Formats: sequence, C-alpha cells, structure tokens
Amino acid sequence: MDYRVMMVEKDRLMLQKLSGVIDRTPGFTMAVRYQNTSDALGQGKMFNPNLILLDIDHENTIPLIESFHESYPHADILCMAEEWQPESASHLVAAGACGCLIKPFNGVELQDAVKEFAQAGLEKECETLVFFSPKGKSGKTTLIANLAAALARRTHEQVGIIDADLQFGDMAVFFNLTPQSTIVEATRDIRFLSPVTLKRYFVPVSKRVHVLCGTTRPNYIDKVSIPALENLIRMSKSLFRYLLIDVPPGFNPTSISAAEASTTTYLCAMINGAYEIDHMRKALEIFKDWPDVEERAKVIFTRVSPCTEEMRRKLETQLGYPVTAIIPNEYLVVSHAADNGQMATEIQPDNPLAKSVDRLAEQIAGHRVPERWST
Repeated sequence: MDYRVMMVEKDRLMLQKLSGVIDRTPGFTMAVRYQNTSDALGQGKMFNPNLILLDIDHENTIPLIESFHESYPHADILCMAEEWQPESASHLVAAGACGCLIKPFNGVELQDAVKEFAQAGLEKECETLVFFSPKGKSGKTTLIANLAAALARRTHEQVGIIDADLQFGDMAVFFNLTPQSTIVEATRDIRFLSPVTLKRYFVPVSKRVHVLCGTTRPNYIDKVSIPALENLIRMSKSLFRYLLIDVPPGFNPTSISAAEASTTTYLCAMINGAYEIDHMRKALEIFKDWPDVEERAKVIFTRVSPCTEEMRRKLETQLGYPVTAIIPNEYLVVSHAADNGQMATEIQPDNPLAKSVDRLAEQIAGHRVPERWST
C-alpha cells in the first residue's frame, strides 16, 4: 500500500527534516505539510491523505487527535513526540490514533511503525503472564520457553519473553542466543524509545517469538531501575499478544512490580519433597491481598510424577488452593531439545511434557480444556 502523507509539525526545522525522510522512503509520498493544526484541519482534505503524522508535543493531545480522526476518518493517524508516554497509550487509542513515533525518525522506523500499528493499533489486547517462584529451581525457564512456542503455534500471534530475573536469568542460554542488547540497554534507553524501536532489543527466536534477554552479569542488577522496568513492560504490551515475564524467586521489587502489572501471575514450584507445598502456601498468603486472587494468581507444579489428574487433585487438596497445571519430569527430552536449539514441544509434540504445556497454552488462549489429564 502506498501512503499519501499529511504532516503537521510546529517546528519548522523538524518539519523540513522529516519531510526529507518521507520523500526518500519507498511507498510514502509527501502530499502536504503544515505547521498550523487549524490549517491542516481546514485545508488538508483536498489532498486526500491516508496517513497523518501529527505532532502532539505542543497541543492538548486528546481533543487534537479526536478532531483529526473526525475530519479524516479513513486516514491512519501516527502521533509524533519527543518522548514516548506509555501511560497515555490507551488514551491515544481511544481518541483515534494508531501509534506513535519518536522524533526525529528515519525511513525504516516509519515503515516499521506503519507495519506495526496501522492494522493492529497502538495497544494490542496483551495477556501479560508473570512466572514467579517462592524459591529457586522451579523449572520456570523451561516452562516459559516451551509455553511461548506453544502459544505462538496455537494462536499464530506474536509472543514476547522478558527475562527479568536480573541476576541469574538464563533465557539467553536456553535459546542459545548471543544478544547485542539486553534488558539493561532497553531500560537504560526506554525514555528515548517507542514500541517500534524497542522491538529491536528483542531477539527473534522464531517468526512469532521474541526474547528480551536478561543481564549478562549478576552485578548489573543495579542498572535496571524499577520505574524503567515498569515502563518497559507497558511499552512491550503494545508489541505482543502474549507477554511472558520471568522474574527472580521470592518477593523483591522486581517480582512485585511485574506481578502488579500482570494479567495473570503463575506461581511455580518443582516437586522435590514435602517443602514445596508449604512454600507455595506461604507465597499465596501474600497474593491473597488481591481481591481477585483466584483469577490472577495461578499455581503450577513442575516435575510431577506421576503426572495424572489424580495427582493434580491430590496436590490441590494438600495446598488448599486450585492447581492450574502440572508438568511432568522430562529432563532428558528438554536437554536434548535445548542442545539442538529447539523446544521439547516442537521436536516431540506427543511427549507428556509437550502435551501438558500445550494444554496450558490452550487454557491461556481461551479454548476448551479437556476434562482429564493424560498420563
């Protein structure tokens, strides 16, 4: 699709600079440009633009977008700003905008913004899934990686993973990745990013699964501030239909902030003895401060043997709380898959672990879940 662009930008030098970008970008034609919004609203219709680039730095933003949306109902509106404001994204969408670009931008960023937002909009209906464990060694990394692949395969939607276990995250190792940028650089730069430019910090591991890798050294934990992490999560919601976040074990500022931002928080524990039930019960006491705790806080046990419906009910009775999923012990399968840069759900889709993860993906995607668990 070719775009006829109307640009509205108060700063004359910025207007000239960005006009040159549009002229040099394939598929885009500068139809008309204005410094004054009233002129654009009154005169621009004769140029029949189908893409409006609208400066929102110096105006009462929401009424301005509403006016352009009403005057140009068949044109996509991309806002232009000096800094992205994640907390205002839903208001921009409600007013009629499709997305936002950070000024100045280049032709690739413009193309990416149109591709990302013109159809899907600025805010996707993102399911934000946080994976928390009362203590370490819970099998979260294995679960998240395979669940992301299962969700992408089942829904054909974009799935993002954020490795926010800031000291000992190993998502990069699991996927055999050598990232150029990590969560450290993403949170450092977040003030200057938009969703379009943020996506470059994620490493694609498949067509529909992207990973933002964790810190490369444990002492880098101090380089990731909680406000920057919260902004990162909010901005990432604009990019993915499902956002899976791995957090460090125990209650700490990182895990708490991520859980508060989540649609659902999965409490994960690996069954190795008698203590996991006690640890899970204590953790649930904290989450019970949420008024909708049973909707938002879900329990998963990993390395369960035998992995049967009877065992799930037994664990549920011992815990005194619903158990959403149980995952079997298939360490050799997982190791073999990881050594070959693949997910267990992909190389052995009929394996018990793959089936368990696929059932969880089915629950998350909103499809009917089989009444019984297979062995």
